[in-house]
Amino acid sequence: MDKRTLGIILTIATVLFCGCPGLLVCLAGASTIAYVDQSPTAPGSIGPSNYPAGTGYVGICLGLVLLAIPIVIGVLMLRKPKTTISVDVVPPAS
Repeated sequence: MDKRTLGIILTIATVLFCGCPGLLVCLAGASTIAYVDQSPTAPGSIGPSNYPAGTGYVGICLGLVLLAIPIVIGVLMLRKPKTTISVDVVPPAS
């Protein structure tokens, strides 16, 4: 298996296992921030006002980190290597 094929497989795997959950965590964090203290609920019930805003900010940050992992893996694994130009020293003709 060459490096390019391995890079494609790793990129797809990280998108599935890091990118998709990261997107969901980021959206959940944004919705938590959007709905904090929007509607009063009875004490002890589960509702949008029971979550502090800091929970949403942590979710957004965690989601962005998880979204960055497939991008970094894709760039590092799928970039083309630098080509080196070999210069052969030719002795002068006598």
